[in-house]
Amino acid sequence: MSAEVEERLVFFGCLFLAIILHEISHGVVALFFGDDTAKRAGRLTLNPIPHIDPFGSIILPALLTITGFGAFGWAKPVPVDPGKLRNPRREMLFVGLAGPLSNFALMVLAALAARAAFGAYTGNAFQIADLPLAIQVLLFFALANLILGLFNLLPIPPLDGSSLIERLLPRQWLPAWYRFRPYGILVLLIVGLSTNLFGRLFSPFIDRLFDFIVR
Repeated sequence: MSAEVEERLVFFGCLFLAIILHEISHGVVALFFGDDTAKRAGRLTLNPIPHIDPFGSIILPALLTITGFGAFGWAKPVPVDPGKLRNPRREMLFVGLAGPLSNFALMVLAALAARAAFGAYTGNAFQIADLPLAIQVLLFFALANLILGLFNLLPIPPLDGSSLIERLLPRQWLPAWYRFRPYGILVLLIVGLSTNLFGRLFSPFIDRLFDFIVR
């Protein structure tokens, strides 16, 4: 197995853990506000099996890794019932933003640990693959959480950033927004596959993260 494939596998492992923690955070905040749907569905667990989406968690990442397009995927969304919340419109905002905020918190912790580990490392490493596995895991876990948090803050349904749009829109505009919402995934796919917009948006943050860790 090449070093490049090994790096992608390590990154995907870190990404999948970040996705699970992201989804669990939605359920935990929903539970705090009175919705126990995720808890009753057995989704507030670190056991990866209940979170696995066959296509998004296994088939797509395997194809991307084999073909050299990187590693990406998703887990099954944690179920949330807005009808069980005390103030659905306001509290769904907190439920939605819990995911990205948890990723940014995990990124900070992993980046601090990676910076300390890299500072204590006395070997010669010219590539990430040359670093000890523990440092690679910390670095990639920080990177995965950064990318996941930024991506989910995009104000496009079904991403979490769209919950902020729903909270800020005047009520009379909501029906039009709800009609657009099912097509958000098509917008994401078209933009993601036909442009490098996401890469350009995220690159400055990624560069700052690596600068913080290795300097």
